[in-house]
Amino acid sequence: MIAAAVWLYFRFSLSLRMVEELLAARGITVSYETVRQWARKFGPEIATRLRRRA
Repeated sequence: MIAAAVWLYFRFSLSLRMVEELLAARGITVSYETVRQWARKFGPEIATRLRRRA
């Protein structure tokens, strides 16, 4: 779930609140602040993987 949220944030350049809303639509309740913390912690690794694929 964390990886999916951070992937959405970086892959599609969504706002933190948009990621929060997308997760809420799937029944996952998290705040945009939580998504921000995840992006800060796990983002560099996921962003590196996305750059390698491109």
